[in-house]
Amino acid sequence: MRCLSSCAKLNASKFVRQQAGLSLLRPAYTRCLSTAATNAATEEHEPSFLKSVESYFDQAAKLSRASPSVLAHIKSIDAVLSVTFPIEMEPGKSQIIRGYRAQHSRHRLPVKGGIRYSEEVDLQEVEALASLMTYKCAVVDVPFGGAKGGIMIDPKKFTPQQLERITRRYTMELCQKGFIGPGVDVPAPDVGTGAREMSWIADTYKHFNAGDVNSAGCVTGKPISHGGVRGRTEATGLGVYYGVREFLSYPEVQKQMGGHHGKIEDTTVVIQGFGNVGYWAAKFFESNGAKVIGIAERDCAAYSPDGLNIEELFQWHREKGSFREFPGIQIIDDPMKALELECDVLIPAALERQIGLRNASRIRAKMVGEAANGPVTPGADEQLRSRGVVVIPDLLLNAGGVCVSYFEWLKNLSHVRFGRMNKKWDEKGKAKLLALVEKNAGRPLSESERRQLIHGAEEHELVYSGLEDTMIVASSETRNTANEMGVDYRRAALVNAINKIALVYEGSGTMFSTVG
Repeated sequence: MRCLSSCAKLNASKFVRQQAGLSLLRPAYTRCLSTAATNAATEEHEPSFLKSVESYFDQAAKLSRASPSVLAHIKSIDAVLSVTFPIEMEPGKSQIIRGYRAQHSRHRLPVKGGIRYSEEVDLQEVEALASLMTYKCAVVDVPFGGAKGGIMIDPKKFTPQQLERITRRYTMELCQKGFIGPGVDVPAPDVGTGAREMSWIADTYKHFNAGDVNSAGCVTGKPISHGGVRGRTEATGLGVYYGVREFLSYPEVQKQMGGHHGKIEDTTVVIQGFGNVGYWAAKFFESNGAKVIGIAERDCAAYSPDGLNIEELFQWHREKGSFREFPGIQIIDDPMKALELECDVLIPAALERQIGLRNASRIRAKMVGEAANGPVTPGADEQLRSRGVVVIPDLLLNAGGVCVSYFEWLKNLSHVRFGRMNKKWDEKGKAKLLALVEKNAGRPLSESERRQLIHGAEEHELVYSGLEDTMIVASSETRNTANEMGVDYRRAALVNAINKIALVYEGSGTMFSTVG
């Protein structure tokens, strides 16, 4: 198993020391690109997001070991909740709010998936995202089924007080209908939501389930003070970095990319989206030697061939709301044009269907890493691969969030911080070993050397380690299946997911069957 480089360790520690504050700030800065951007990329005849996911599934199903009846079971949605409720906006004036929660597969419980706040939310999107979560959990061996939720609002049009009322009322509906609970359905942040909304959900659930000692496990992505885990905020972006790093290390990928050197250092990266996922992915690429030369947001894109200063650019955008007038960079007025920049790695980290048949032929990246859900349509995916572009699929690459959500859920059920029980024991054992080394070496170590060598793992270091191992194993499994079957990485990952889910269904049997 590969370890984090010293550079990555250094930056990881620096990032996580700020975690308590950032957990409330960073996710709230989630932005999305408009429907116009999607329309600019896709043709009218291209399938919807749901149809795209089903199309990918059907292709992989033909290569799997599952029977037709099991495949039909895996593909279907288990349960969908659609709710409407009024929210008083001001005295005497109410607005009807619509929300959804889809549970795709309950082959393992609880089911898991984010809640997004967006005017673009609809039932088809929620069902597609829920099914993608099922496959994603299976790819990275997280023992959850897949789910997804959403509320059809633009959070920027509501005050914090109104958002709290909407969130709590939506949670009440989930509680009343049995669509939330540590052993049933565990939401998480998504587009337009963050740690703040998750803490409101947890608090509401606790009041409706006062006797549930594990109530903190009803939702993940919470602030540290409410039972969150250190490392969750940056988890998806860090997982993207780990995944890209692994694929770059494979000789066949290097060859397909035209002789890439296989290292993160000096690799050029363009990222679409500067919300939670895009920001943290950019930070980890930059801190490990890559050049992030372009970042696209909803109104424009920032470009510098020498590499952007990610933290300075983020703070500027946070304060000004745009990249415009940031010193020393070029501004691209049409943010979709940033996808066409020449680079080694393109990371779409915004919304689905950002690369379609209208712009796929103009993509000049050698590798596309899907940090968003479904950013490439099936037609565009086929076109990119026919040109030799390496595509790392979303159900593998952006699984860091659900992986660390799993760690947070485990922490909530165990009621103890990771490392609390064993950190000092590990340090004492290392100290005894160092004493023997010093005795045999004939010289004592300096205090700084001693502290560095006997240091016991903190919670975020254990989380990073678990995430890194997960991404390495999942990437390796996907690579092996792709090479054995002679298929692309998306179908390989889906074949692995389908086979794992099928084993659960086949092993558990059928409760109600016809006696012949």
